[in-house]
Amino acid sequence: MYDTLEKVRADLDARLEAAAGDRRSPMHTPVVATADADARVMVLRGFDRLSWTLRFHADARSPKVTAVEDDPRIAVVAYDKAAGVQLRLRGRGRIERAGTAVDAAWAESTNFARRFSLGAGPGAASEGPTSGLPQQFEGAEPDDGELLPARLNVALLLVKMEEADWFSLAHTGHRRALLTRDGGQWIAP
Repeated sequence: MYDTLEKVRADLDARLEAAAGDRRSPMHTPVVATADADARVMVLRGFDRLSWTLRFHADARSPKVTAVEDDPRIAVVAYDKAAGVQLRLRGRGRIERAGTAVDAAWAESTNFARRFSLGAGPGAASEGPTSGLPQQFEGAEPDDGELLPARLNVALLLVKMEEADWFSLAHTGHRRALLTRDGGQWIAP
C-alpha cells in the first residue's frame, strides 16, 4: 500500500507505460468514453509521462473522431483486477490525421493490421455480418501498393490527461488519490 502521493504517481506512470508496451498488461485495453457518452474498448498504444498524454489509433472515419472534434472531453477507465487498482483518467482529446506521429504509427503496423483501414468505415450499414473488409482481403495480407488508399483513414487519438483518479482496493482499507499533472491530494474512497 502506498503512503505518499509520489509513490502513487510513480505507480500510475508505471502502469500506463506497461499498458502501452505490453499487450498482456491488464490495462492495455481500457474503456475510452467520449463526451457524447459513447464508450468503447481501445488499445493503449503509447503514454508520455512528461506531457501526460495517452495515444490510441483510430479510423479517421469513425464516429468517435467526429465526437472528439465536436467536444474534446475524454474519460478513460482501466482496471487491474489482480492488483485491485482502477484508474479513471480525464482529459482532452485531439485527433491527428497527418504528421510524424501518424506516419510512425502507420510504419509500426503490419500490412495485415493496416488492411482494416481499407474496409468500410466504422458503423457503415451492411446487408449481413461483415468484417467491413473488401472480399479480396478477408484473411489475406495486401501489399504496400494496395494499402495506399488506407493511409488516408488512419488517425491518432491523443488524450492530454488533466486528472487521474487512482483507486486501490485493499482488505486493510481502500486508498484513493486524485492527481493532476502538477499535484494531487488524497481523497476518501
